[in-house]
Amino acid sequence: MSQQLDTRVESPPEAAGSLPPSGLGEVAAAVHPALGVAAKYPRAGRLARAAVARPGLVLSVLVVALVILWALVPTAFTSWPPDTGVPSARLKAPSPEHWFGTDSLGRDLFSRVVHGSATSLAATAVAVAVGLVAGSALGLLAGSLRGWMDDAIMRVMDVLLAIPSLLLSLALITVLGFGTINIAVAVGVASVANFARIMRAETLRVSTAVYVEAARSAGVRWHNILLRHILPNAAGPVLALSALEFGMAVLSISSLSFLGFGAPPPSAEWGSLVAGGRDYLVAAWWLVTLPGMVIAAVVLSTNRISHAFQDAERNRA
Repeated sequence: MSQQLDTRVESPPEAAGSLPPSGLGEVAAAVHPALGVAAKYPRAGRLARAAVARPGLVLSVLVVALVILWALVPTAFTSWPPDTGVPSARLKAPSPEHWFGTDSLGRDLFSRVVHGSATSLAATAVAVAVGLVAGSALGLLAGSLRGWMDDAIMRVMDVLLAIPSLLLSLALITVLGFGTINIAVAVGVASVANFARIMRAETLRVSTAVYVEAARSAGVRWHNILLRHILPNAAGPVLALSALEFGMAVLSISSLSFLGFGAPPPSAEWGSLVAGGRDYLVAAWWLVTLPGMVIAAVVLSTNRISHAFQDAERNRA
């Protein structure tokens, strides 16, 4: 009998094309440490690629996160007291000891900016919350009920839009009185019309969708349709607008505080800090410039984040 020769060639147990994920990570790590991290953690790799592709958005998020940390834990960023000054250190220029310099009473300006972020951001959050809640409710009712209710609500919104927001805020402050909370409510009321118009437009768009018509045909009550179908699908552009309005509220509240309608001295608000330094603009430029740059950085950052929300919502649609 002739013996048959076995010519089969067995492949190694772990060929290059069938490496497990851990093996791929080891190979990539041998080439470059960053590749090894991306192979082991694909989600982290996607975030890293997104950060490289959109550095402006990453910088904006970092700026907003830093300011929020200032408001939450100010003592982690500065050890100088915000309201106690050293007369011998008055009007000192920015230095490693005083990053933003000192004011006319010898108080550390960086400490006052950091501690003042809590007051300014709290007022901004109240203003955005007032505009978001009231405007969304009115826009949702106008877009869902329609008819005379829609006409009545939107005509009132048109009147609010016809009045400059700063002038409307000043009129409301005259009624409500001075103070941080009052200017926050005034700024929030001035932004109600913007939220109402966006929410109404989204409500009209979503209410013609097939799933909403199916819910109506199935006998679902109107308030359930509003809360479970229309509101969640119409909230995207409104939330993007809230990010934009956050920056505008920072600017409006700082402007009103600059005019003297905010918290009384020695409370530190961003607008009042700029107002306090205008008398020393020639001799101490940092008293106006550096707090103003912080306000501008926050406003520009929130605008950039708002555009990112709008792009995401547009791509989802």
